Amino acid sequence: MNLKKNAYYYRYRIIYGDTDQMGVVYYGNYMRFFEAARTEMFRETSMSYHDIEKRGYYLPVSEAHCKYIKSATYDDEILVETRVDPEVKSFLKFLYTIYRASDRTLLAEGYTVHPFVEKNGKAVRPPKDIWALLVKESP
Repeated sequence: MNLKKNAYYYRYRIIYGDTDQMGVVYYGNYMRFFEAARTEMFRETSMSYHDIEKRGYYLPVSEAHCKYIKSATYDDEILVETRVDPEVKSFLKFLYTIYRASDRTLLAEGYTVHPFVEKNGKAVRPPKDIWALLVKESP
């Protein structure tokens, strides 16, 4: 696995509370990993969700998908690669790839879809300045 220039990376160590009775990460926790990675992606761009909300926009999740490939277990460190799909212009589609950090084993892939919604509930196109911060140019 090579680190991509058009992606952001978030590291997380699996705690016991993330696992199920079989000792593997509970499937629902992958959505939490996606959210944490997305939140850190915003922080790396110097704009938080809170900053976006102050501008009068909200980013609800309208769709989410995860394909589980291999299991993560207690004490694994995972690396969540996060990118914005540059082909989608009318909303934000975040793409995630989760690897085990120690050996770069692919664990899961997924995405979440987020329309930009104004306080009145109306969906709008993502503001150009926010789009520019999130979509890095491919190498």
